[in-house]
Amino acid sequence: MTLNTTTTMNGTESTTRRAMRHGMHRVATRAMALALTAVASTALVSRDAVAQVGMTMPPQTEPVVLRGATIHTVTKGTIQNGTIVLDRGKITAIGGAEVAAPRGAKIVDVSGKHIYPGLIDAYSTVGITEIGAVEVSNDITELGDFNPNVRAEIAVNAESRHIGTTRSAGVLVAFSTPEGGLISGLSSAMSLEGWTWEEMSMKGAAALNVNWPDPNARPRRFGGGPPPGAPGARPQPAPKTYAEQVQSIKDFFAEARAYGDAIAAGQAVRTDSRYAAMLPAIKGEIPVVVAAEGVAQINDAITWAKEEKVRLVIRGGRDAIHVAERLKAENIPVILTSTMAAPERNHEGYDGAYSTPAKLYEAGVRFAIAGGSGGLYSYRLPWEAGVAVAFGLPEDEALKAVTINAAQFMGIDDKVGSLEVGKQATLLITSGTPLDMTSEIIQSYIQGREIDMNDIQKHFFKKYMEKIKQQSKKITF
Repeated sequence: MTLNTTTTMNGTESTTRRAMRHGMHRVATRAMALALTAVASTALVSRDAVAQVGMTMPPQTEPVVLRGATIHTVTKGTIQNGTIVLDRGKITAIGGAEVAAPRGAKIVDVSGKHIYPGLIDAYSTVGITEIGAVEVSNDITELGDFNPNVRAEIAVNAESRHIGTTRSAGVLVAFSTPEGGLISGLSSAMSLEGWTWEEMSMKGAAALNVNWPDPNARPRRFGGGPPPGAPGARPQPAPKTYAEQVQSIKDFFAEARAYGDAIAAGQAVRTDSRYAAMLPAIKGEIPVVVAAEGVAQINDAITWAKEEKVRLVIRGGRDAIHVAERLKAENIPVILTSTMAAPERNHEGYDGAYSTPAKLYEAGVRFAIAGGSGGLYSYRLPWEAGVAVAFGLPEDEALKAVTINAAQFMGIDDKVGSLEVGKQATLLITSGTPLDMTSEIIQSYIQGREIDMNDIQKHFFKKYMEKIKQQSKKITF
């Protein structure tokens, strides 16, 4: 059988092969066109979906005047029929109806509404954790016991879906906090609006975090197989004792202090980012937040902090009420985590965590309330404080615990935490107190930006309500 051939640059090619080549080219071209169409369609859908979930707003460009609301300043009382002026991201005026509007300002009538400062979560992983079961979406813990140079802000994902749901609950500032080891790293104060972590960051190195060892911790065994001592058991490294772990914290602080002294003396030293990150805490420029729950932990942490001459803040504080006298005497604040927690010990009453804030208030201990570290639950912060109100804490004090107290303990009270001239225009417009689950967060402003109030939960609610609406039309009887 003879095949027709044609000459090519590479020699001769059969007609059949040429036809096959052209056919494959057409198929490839068509497949590419379909792929591009699919990509374009996906891009359009994704863009629409993102727009529905929430759009990041640009910086404030025109003055905004909010008139007629009840303004809860937190630090300077309540203003009825108040007026607040926002310009270039700051509060420029606040007062009654007599406050004049700047030329060209946008006037917003908020009569009958309430205005509060944006709530502050003093202990959070918003932005650095997404889905607990998906390891690559969580950037909380580093390897090793000593990582003071870790700054949480760098790992914050500005596209996290938890940011939208957290804002919808009125939480507009969060301290993203690393975990793990004995010295975890630096908490970062993050404003929950922005395209990037750089734009969101308010204070990258806000506090140094230390996890105080538990003197009553049970030794943990790693790996499978028989228990230690049994036939065929794997050799296990001897766990460090409580005293050894505490000493390792003291030694690391001593090394960092010596590093700082050498630099101050003008000596030539090898740069060490871990020791350098410790210096602001050692100098008292930022607080040292020590995670401690039990009485022994809290007492030992206080003694250690006095020896080190650092600004101590206790985080956790499950048994803080039993150390209240010393906490008050030493003027040491406490960040309570999860007041909605169930009792952990048999002798505790059901309301142990619920009533702790009220008891600390009566004892004269300064405290803030945090929503627990999980990014999934930061939106519960206002209700953590609300539970404390239900169990005896005055509402004004509960509001301070999630605004100005948190800001003061963590060193950003010059920016947020209350409604005052010169502070950032980060606030809520609500139907009532944000500590009540029945109140609605109508609108929020972050640094003067009127933020998009949509979030992933609202998006899916609208989506599936529409599904029910469409499918209900198909039902016939």
